[in-house]
Amino acid sequence: MTTEELKALSVDKLVDARGTACPGPLLAAKKAVADVQAGQVMEIISSDEGTKSDIPKWCKKMGYEYFGDIEEDGIIRLFLKK
Repeated sequence: MTTEELKALSVDKLVDARGTACPGPLLAAKKAVADVQAGQVMEIISSDEGTKSDIPKWCKKMGYEYFGDIEEDGIIRLFLKK
């Protein structure tokens, strides 16, 4: 997805993991995804660079659709569909 498409997504669950180091953002996402229904979109906000590789790998392993990420001012926003 393009940056514009990602920004326009309707997000059902927001996980703010800024300020936590690896594996904090991934653990927060794993916990939060339990509240997300199949077909819903979740956004993870992180300040940890490792999240850009951890979340896509986790999505692939779990069968979630990874849409991509947006990085602005050291903050990474990642989007997935359960």
